[in-house]
Amino acid sequence: MMHISLFLVLAATFSGLDLVVRSVIGVKASTGFSVDLIHRDSPTSPFYNGSLTSSEILRKNALHSMDRLKHFESLIEQNAIQSAVIPSGGIYLMKLSFGTPPVEYLAVADTGSDLVWIQCLPCPQSQCYNQGSRPFDPQASSTYQKIPCGSDSCQALPRKQCTNTNDCQYLYRYGDKSFTVGTLSIDTLSFDSSDGQKTAFPTSIFGCGHNNGGNFRSPGAGLVGLGGGPLSLVSQISPQIDNRFSYCLVPRSASSSSKLLFGQEAIISRPGAVSTPLITKNPPTFYFLTLEGVSIGDKTAQSGSSQGNIIIDSGTTLTLLESTFYNSLETMVKEAIGADPVQDPYGSFSLCYGAETNINVPDMVFHFSGADLRLQPVNTFRINGDLLCMLIVPSDTISIFGNYAQINFQVEYDLKKKTVSFAPTDCTQP
Repeated sequence: MMHISLFLVLAATFSGLDLVVRSVIGVKASTGFSVDLIHRDSPTSPFYNGSLTSSEILRKNALHSMDRLKHFESLIEQNAIQSAVIPSGGIYLMKLSFGTPPVEYLAVADTGSDLVWIQCLPCPQSQCYNQGSRPFDPQASSTYQKIPCGSDSCQALPRKQCTNTNDCQYLYRYGDKSFTVGTLSIDTLSFDSSDGQKTAFPTSIFGCGHNNGGNFRSPGAGLVGLGGGPLSLVSQISPQIDNRFSYCLVPRSASSSSKLLFGQEAIISRPGAVSTPLITKNPPTFYFLTLEGVSIGDKTAQSGSSQGNIIIDSGTTLTLLESTFYNSLETMVKEAIGADPVQDPYGSFSLCYGAETNINVPDMVFHFSGADLRLQPVNTFRINGDLLCMLIVPSDTISIFGNYAQINFQVEYDLKKKTVSFAPTDCTQP
């Protein structure tokens, strides 16, 4: 795989995000690059807690899914005043470097948020959380600059204010009372690809956080937004990555890491790929799809909803379906399995069976608009202590297609064609 370093022409005035994007002159990724995604609960993760059982981790992730649903609701209802990310519940981590010379950090990768931000000096102990490493020092980077308040990129922030020196200050408050406050900035972001090479993106826009608190914790130094808004990483580098990215999520039991791919490397080349339209809705951060129904055998539960009725999200563990739709699906699952359900004593899951019960979990076909996606038992059920529970739960409001449902699929986002494609894949293989 060839590797690239991309150099942008840095305009002296930095009039805004649009200028930064337009300043790319004849530069395009010829192949692309990939980085590892580390699940926070895997043994390879620095967040890994070996004292937790698999069922405790599953319940924790289920709670995170419900919390994340509430934040998605608040973001939709409040028109993007809050971010949807739950800082303590980030699921996938990625390495990236900031500045010149590059300094490497670990951050949460999230398709449900936009802003890229990292803790920066000066950062008094009372204003920053312990990340286990020294925060980024802007003064040590020869390519760091602050973005002025009148820029288009500053105006793209949901909350901002001008300092006395005309710097653009951002403010993100999260639903769990966590927050980050800092200076909107530009510098080189670089990634160590899976093949050991480094790919650099100069003049990338990010938040230099000088006051951060709440539930953030070591060793995560910040967040990498992969959403659809103008300040996200993928939106910024879209011209250089051929307007596309993809990921391939490994099963929880795998010893290898998941992959996040950009540019030509992101293109699905395997047979059996299906594609469905990305629906443009507010807020633009989220990737909306249209789910028409779910089939088991010759029976189908119809969603009965309009276009863009489900969000695809790599940071939500479970799949959540609108309650009436969910009830129809649950009825079909019960009929297909035939055994007597067992109540989950923790209330995290709506449908469970005794783990010792000899049952056959049926395949489910999710009928997205123009794309029929067959989910295997690994996508829909999981052992939870002495129970076997369905990883699909009801929601009173919005529906979310979570990351368990996406395991062992290469999921490609084509931002130019506005499509999401799925291909069945053994994601543990190179």
